[in-house]
Amino acid sequence: MRQAQTLLRIATPGRGFVEITPQIARWLAGTGISDGLLTIFIRHTSASLIVTENADPAVRRDLERFFARLVPDGDALFEHDAEGADDMPAHVRAALTQTQIAVPVVDGALALGTWQGVFVYEHRRRGHARDVALHLVGE
Repeated sequence: MRQAQTLLRIATPGRGFVEITPQIARWLAGTGISDGLLTIFIRHTSASLIVTENADPAVRRDLERFFARLVPDGDALFEHDAEGADDMPAHVRAALTQTQIAVPVVDGALALGTWQGVFVYEHRRRGHARDVALHLVGE
């Protein structure tokens, strides 16, 4: 068994999705590991990771509209608002999604479905630099 790891710095423009599948695939190609399991972990509490459709952007717009309805900015329910009206809603959105994803690697490629991509889902209204840790174990 071999291991490889790296840290990706992802610039987000603000609330929404940033596909990181191409960056992951480029790094994966350089590891020399053809079969294994890749763990992807985002090191933040107001952004998350999501595997979703990468073909039709309407899917991501619909997801954002759903979350906007489910966890609206400025909801009086929330006490924690140290960084603004989107602060606690961003934490709730991150808690409802995921901070870690495991993806099989087969023949040197991510074993994603035809229309799947890996995305950073930024929950804050303004952009941030987000750190995504990759850890691959395999042969």
